Amino acid sequence: MISKRWFALLVVGWLGTANAQPTPAPNILFVLCDDHRFDCFGAAGHPYLETPHLDQMARDGAMMTRAYVTTSLCSPSRASILTGLYAHNHRVVDNYHPVDPTLTFFPQQLQATGYQTAFIGKWHMGGEIDDPQRGFDHWVAFKGQGTYFPDGHGTTREVPQTTYDGFNVNGKRVNQKGYITDELTDYSIDWLRKRDPAKPFFLYVSHKAVHSDFVPADRHRGRYDQQPHPIAVPTPEQLADGKLPMWVRDQRNSRHGADFGYNLSDFSPEVYYRRYCEALLAVDESVGRLRSFLNEQGLADNTIIVYMGDNGFQFGDHGLIDKRVAYEASAKVPLLMVAPASMGAGSIPPGIRFDGLVANIDIAPTLLEAAGAAALPHTDGTSFWKALTAGEPGMFADRTVLYEYYWERNYPQTPTLHAILGSRYKYIRCHGRWDRDELYDLQSDPSEMNNLIDLPEHQDRVQSLNEQLWAMMADSNGMEMPLLEDRGKTYPWRHPDRTESAPYPTEYFRRGE
Repeated sequence: MISKRWFALLVVGWLGTANAQPTPAPNILFVLCDDHRFDCFGAAGHPYLETPHLDQMARDGAMMTRAYVTTSLCSPSRASILTGLYAHNHRVVDNYHPVDPTLTFFPQQLQATGYQTAFIGKWHMGGEIDDPQRGFDHWVAFKGQGTYFPDGHGTTREVPQTTYDGFNVNGKRVNQKGYITDELTDYSIDWLRKRDPAKPFFLYVSHKAVHSDFVPADRHRGRYDQQPHPIAVPTPEQLADGKLPMWVRDQRNSRHGADFGYNLSDFSPEVYYRRYCEALLAVDESVGRLRSFLNEQGLADNTIIVYMGDNGFQFGDHGLIDKRVAYEASAKVPLLMVAPASMGAGSIPPGIRFDGLVANIDIAPTLLEAAGAAALPHTDGTSFWKALTAGEPGMFADRTVLYEYYWERNYPQTPTLHAILGSRYKYIRCHGRWDRDELYDLQSDPSEMNNLIDLPEHQDRVQSLNEQLWAMMADSNGMEMPLLEDRGKTYPWRHPDRTESAPYPTEYFRRGE
């Protein structure tokens, strides 16, 4: 027989459960920065770049120290973020073709869970497409690369796919008024202010910055004119001594090389890098403005904030300019996440450096799990939400992911590449070129300047990594290369007075078997 005391406790417990409020679904703010390499902000140890708001995110949440993209190119990386798929599965392998309309974007799953969603910024899948896309209730975008300023001032060249058509705002054309980073932030805050307060929100802010040609806000231009270039640009002799492939050495004198960057005869990696850093200042201010608004509106305590780069960028590393390659400067990106303690079990410990390996293909499954939404029908990525909220890398400590880049006729300097990212030894396989593959010990050679691929003591390792690479491609249905029709201009140019073509490796020469 139950005593009166125990009966009373049971009733109190039942009433407490009945009256308990369900945990509200978290809001999500996802900020994507174009071409932001992993080491270009203060918390990453940059010698002079001022990024107080990104640094504050690193203090308030988690800084992922091993975050990569699986293809270092704008459109493929963005498609991987939205779908959780490798490029060979979503088949967006250049900046000119749209994503398959049958694929599901993860914001569609959020909509099905009751989220209101908005996309504001650079879409860049399908050339000059800026039409409203599935998964988003509110839409602000521009064609192609857009432009930093509506009058084009501040640039040294016109980037392919530059457009001056203003914005597509929910299907209507609206003129651009000012500096694009500031204006996209204004649009974002305006939508946050007008959203339905009864629903959780997902806001995707996709900056044009800091895509080349790097144009800072007028208030920031010249800030770093006197700063030295922190990246060592190797000489052709150093590249040869390091046994780097011929294609890398040849690319030095090309549109994507330090000798002839963007086919400008007076190109300077140092000057270009300074403008890049100055353009990042407005992006950092954008993050600060967005976080301030969330705080002012009482929304910060239930909002997950994510900041990420869509790929890195070479500023003379390996003698190269731009991205596409599998080197750390190109494939590794900043990734910061904040979920405050007020979110309870769904919070991220503040100030942690999360050392598990994560990638752009993991963003969709991670945010869907955090939101309590249904998973995508198929993904190549894995949610790291539980590991992140626990503050322990767990299974992500020893994880590897596939890197892939497919040769583009537009930019023929870079061959098709496959690589394994995540282990101490990085293996890079070049496809379709009579050339060396690559193997680097990232522990002793973080700059990837000493190619070990031909050393006898590493042959077993090379064979094992090659087998692992093929297994990863087979397991992810990546045994066929996507082929798409040619679109856009081609840039095969070399400067007649700069670095000459690299010779074939001496070990390739013999008089018989």
